[in-house]
Amino acid sequence: MSTKTTECWSSDSQADGLRIELSSEHCLLLPFNQFLLAELKIENKEHHLRLVFVMHEVLISGKNLKRLQIAMQKKELAFIAKVSTNYQLSPADGTPLIQNIIVTEVKPAKKSEQSD
Repeated sequence: MSTKTTECWSSDSQADGLRIELSSEHCLLLPFNQFLLAELKIENKEHHLRLVFVMHEVLISGKNLKRLQIAMQKKELAFIAKVSTNYQLSPADGTPLIQNIIVTEVKPAKKSEQSD
């Protein structure tokens, strides 16, 4: 079990988008100009943050995710990644802890053909 500080997120006031590290082989960059909304739900001390972009939906689960939502509001959330499965300690100081990230590509709705 690791006790080192988690580095699962960072903010940067100069960032133009959010970099999501899904694995060491898969990284995604979503530009802030495509950001639509952020929704935070807290259930049994588990935080669920939903970030919606024009073509992607990002679901983040973990602890103390309100700081991430505020960073998105300011368009300063620069990086997120889930912590190692070896990391078991819950941050006592309110530091965000990302336990899972799911990114779904949103398919545009097909326009139905209109007949005259």
